[in-house]
Parts: sequence; C-alpha cells; structure tokens
Amino acid sequence: MKLTMLGTGNATVTECYNTCFCFSGRKGHFLVDAGGGNRILHVLKEADIPLEEIHDIFLTHKHIDHLLGMIWIIRMAGQKMNQGKYEGELRIYCHSGLTDTLKTIAELTIQKKVTKHIGKRIRLIPVQDGETREIIGCPVTFFDIHSKKARQFGFALLTPEGTKISCCGDEPFDPCEAQYIAGSDWLMHEAFCLYSEADKFKPYEKHHSTVREACELAERLKIPNLLLYHTEESHGSERKELYLKEGRGFYHGNLYVPDDLEAFSI
Repeated sequence: MKLTMLGTGNATVTECYNTCFCFSGRKGHFLVDAGGGNRILHVLKEADIPLEEIHDIFLTHKHIDHLLGMIWIIRMAGQKMNQGKYEGELRIYCHSGLTDTLKTIAELTIQKKVTKHIGKRIRLIPVQDGETREIIGCPVTFFDIHSKKARQFGFALLTPEGTKISCCGDEPFDPCEAQYIAGSDWLMHEAFCLYSEADKFKPYEKHHSTVREACELAERLKIPNLLLYHTEESHGSERKELYLKEGRGFYHGNLYVPDDLEAFSI
C-alpha cells in the first residue's frame, strides 16, 4: 500500500496545499478529502494519480479546506463520464449530515449535464459511527471523532498485509476514538504548530494540537509510526526539521512530517 500526502497544510496555507491524501493499492485508489480548491487537480497530476482511476473518496467534514476540492472532483469526473473517459462509479463516503450539503453545493455551482450523474454514477454514500466498508480491497472502519466544531469522522484502514492505519481527522484525540485506533501500526494526527510556538499560533483556541500533544499521544498508545499533518507553514522548508526535533523529545517511534506529494510505503 502506498500513501501519498497530496497536501499537508491547514486551512489558511498558500505555499502548500490543504491536507488531503490518497491510498493506492492493487485494487485502486482511495482519496481522503480534496482540499479547498481546484489545486486538487494539479496535485493529483503531480502524484501521477489519474482522476479516472479514483472510484472511492472519503470526505471527513464540511470545512471548506476539505470540501471545496470535492466539487472540482465531481465536476471533472462527471465531465469525463459524459466524454466516455470515466468507467464505473464514483463513490463518495461521508457522514449522513454531509450528503445533502455536498449535493446542494454541487447543484448550485456545476452544470446539470454533470450533476445529472449524482445519485446514479456519482454516489453519495452516508456512513455511520463504527461502520465498516470494503474499499480498494481493505476494510475501512469509520468513526465519529466527537468534534467540538463541525461533525467529523475519522477512520481506521487495514491493509491486505495486515497493517493498520488510523486517522483522527484534524482535531485533538478524543477518548471515544481509542477503541478504533487501538493496535494501530500508523497514526495520522494533526499538529497545528510547534508546542514552543503555541502562544503565537494559539492552536487550542482553534481546537487543534501541537507537535508535543500528538507525539505524547502516540507514545502513550505505543503506536510505532506517527505521521503529522494539517500544520501551519511559516517555517517553509525548515518545517520538517523543526517539527521532528521537537517531536522526538516526546515520542520514540518513527516520526514523519511529510511535505506535499511525499509518499510512503505502508
């Protein structure tokens, strides 16, 4: 299984892309979120992931830095369907409160010759807390993270090789998630900024974590691999080095702070 981080930044970044990523395996691609605009089309091209080969997408929540790129995915997939360049279905999974929101925005902003596919070849599939679906040959369990802002789901994915990858969304860990991420080999967790710069970026006011909290969590749960994302970007090319340096003071497993388009073998 290959994991490609298409974007790694928070909602307001301009030099990198908003956090979204893609799992690729023998049975296709599984895209998680799509960022905040049509740059999703560029990063997919840069990652050599053809849109017409994506048939499964998960939308975690309604915030614009996760949702609006999905409108571009719907538009382009629908156009390719009309041109005979997209085979089969596009399945978009999200919690039940998001299906109507996504459909409404699409129908308000995209031509009917494309949106006619919604409900037919473009399927908006609601998932429930604790529900498991098979996606690209992997069982994926979705769970409500009990967000303090907008309702949001995370997930745990089990690869065919038996590797468990859990994603906690873009908010701090809630104890309700423990049953789903227990035994994970990889944890994907947001880290809005360095703990040493919390006074500057005020992550707690935004209900986000710092590098320290994310690392302390993975250390406490004994998770061997931790991947941090959804960060601020003020440090530019030095972000990775600075985040790794702080994180290693609190976590002794394998710590990753990816750049956009960085890929991992899971």
